[in-house]
Amino acid sequence: MNSVWSIRLVRALFFALFLIVGTAVSMRIQQPWWFGAVIGGAAMGLLILLDMVFARFSLREFSHATFGLAIGIFCAWLVTRIGIFQLSYFQTLENIDELRNVTEFLIYVSLAFFGVTFALRSDRDQFAFLIPYVRFRRDGSEGEPLLLDTNIIIDGRIPQVVATGFLSGALVVPRFVLDELQLLTESDDPQHVIRGQRGLEIMEKMRVMDGVRLSIQEDTPGTNRSLSVDTRLVSLARELNARLLTNDENLAKVARLRGLAVLSFNDLALALQPQFNPADELSLHLTKQGKDKTQAVGYLPDGTMIVVNHAAPFIGQTVDVIITSALPTSAGRLIFAELKK
Repeated sequence: MNSVWSIRLVRALFFALFLIVGTAVSMRIQQPWWFGAVIGGAAMGLLILLDMVFARFSLREFSHATFGLAIGIFCAWLVTRIGIFQLSYFQTLENIDELRNVTEFLIYVSLAFFGVTFALRSDRDQFAFLIPYVRFRRDGSEGEPLLLDTNIIIDGRIPQVVATGFLSGALVVPRFVLDELQLLTESDDPQHVIRGQRGLEIMEKMRVMDGVRLSIQEDTPGTNRSLSVDTRLVSLARELNARLLTNDENLAKVARLRGLAVLSFNDLALALQPQFNPADELSLHLTKQGKDKTQAVGYLPDGTMIVVNHAAPFIGQTVDVIITSALPTSAGRLIFAELKK
């Protein structure tokens, strides 16, 4: 059921309950039945008004405010237990009891107010500082959720990687990411249309995959829609305590600076590349000539290029080679080899 209609149903049920209770109480105290109905309806109307005001607050913020309120009241209780009004100076004042009651009330209200405001401005890590053995996060056995960005969905490799079982935790796609995919499909640029359609097809494929927990994270009330998608992704990842799955290097750098765990298929692919050392042997299919007329070039399945010296006559054949050295470049590793004699 849609959450909006659920809230309306709850309001209607409670409104009817208030009317019934108000009417029953009014008749019990020998008052007209409509008098109690009006009082009950007015009381429920006030509650509905307050509920509309609090609609921008989430359950997390409410729990923070409650925790801050408890801390503020506890601090006020400690302050009022000092016994400053027991000093002889205060004992000579008139109406000492009224003065003490008013002062204690102001202390409780003030510290409760500051406790709530400080708690609402605090994040999860600051709460963990107060309670070092309690973490405000999901159970580690369930796995932290994976927040997907637009690029990783369009990439198309995520269904295959998820099917291998290497990625744990639920997959979470924000609503604004889906909106961005839809905007791509409505673009005037054919390339953008293809990318958007591919992203939506990947989403549909993952939705029906067995063993995949995929959920759509709706925008929370009060969300600033003017912010960029990357900024909203980082903020949402911090709010959900989620890992961010992206191939966008700039987004990954920003997220890591914010203390988030970032996963990237590009980093995974580099880590899975075979590590060759001098004297290692392998079979290689030579495809073309190198820069030198005597050299031949072959490629590994992951795209790594191997330059084989004195192998030009064997272009188009599969030969056994011995690794001699490896040179890191901006485009990846460049490996040199010799023919095995």
